Amino acid sequence: MILDEILKKTREDLKRRKKMLSFELLGRSLSANPYMPRDVIKALKSTPNEPFKLICEIKKASPSKGVIREYFKPVEIAREYEKAEADAFSVLTEPHFFKGDLEYISQIRRYTKTPILRKDFIIDEYQILEALVYGADFVLLIAKALSLKELKKLLEFTHHIGLEALVEIHDKKDLLNATLSGANIIGINHRDLNDFSLHMNLAEELVPLIPNGKIIVAESGLNSREQLVNLNKVGVDAFLIGEHFMRQNDICAAVREMKGV
Repeated sequence: MILDEILKKTREDLKRRKKMLSFELLGRSLSANPYMPRDVIKALKSTPNEPFKLICEIKKASPSKGVIREYFKPVEIAREYEKAEADAFSVLTEPHFFKGDLEYISQIRRYTKTPILRKDFIIDEYQILEALVYGADFVLLIAKALSLKELKKLLEFTHHIGLEALVEIHDKKDLLNATLSGANIIGINHRDLNDFSLHMNLAEELVPLIPNGKIIVAESGLNSREQLVNLNKVGVDAFLIGEHFMRQNDICAAVREMKGV
C-alpha cells in the first residue's frame, strides 16, 4: 500500500535527521527564530462575508499523478495565491513521493503573511518542532497513520508549542479518534491513501457526524466553485485545493474564480 511505503521512507528520513541534529539542538534554534505562529483558527473560520475559506496548496508532484507542475517556483506560487487572497497555504514537504522540501516553508514565510500548513506524513514530535522552526503555523496529522494514543500525544505537543493542527480523516473510525484527541480542525480527505482513489461523497457522509464547534475542511478532488458551494451548504468551512490550481497558467485568476470574485 502506498501509505505504508511513504511511512517507511518517512521513518528512515527521520532517523537520519535526528542523527544530524538532535531534538534539543533543534529546539535551541528557536531562540533565533523571528516568527510567531499566526492565528489559523481565525484565518479558516467562515464569516458572513466569506462563507468558506481556501487553503491553497503548493505541490510539485504526487504518487498518483507524477509531476503536476514542471515550472515550480514555490515563492512565486505563494505570492500569486496571496494576491488572490488565499486564506492559507498548504506546503508539501515530503521529498520522495511529492517532491517537497522543508525549506519551501521558510522561503515562503519570508515573503508572505498568509498562514502556512506543513503538509507531510507526521509521526513524531521532532517533525512538529521542525515545522515551528521553519515558520509553519499548523501541521497535518493523518489519523489513518496514527493510533489514538499517538494522535493525542502529537496534537497535545502541537498545541503546547503554539501551533495548530489539521487532523485528517477518511472514515468514521478516524473521526472518532480525531474527536477524542481534541482536534479543533478536522479535514475530510476524499482520496483513499491506500490506492489513491477518490470518494467524492465522503464529506457529505461524515460532516453530520462531526461535533459542533469544529472547523471542517474538505480535501482532494475539488475543481469547481459549484462543488465548494454545495459542500459549504452541508457544513464545510474550508477547502484544501492543490492539483487544480497547480495545473493553471494563471493561478491568481483560478483562485479568484473559485472564491467567486
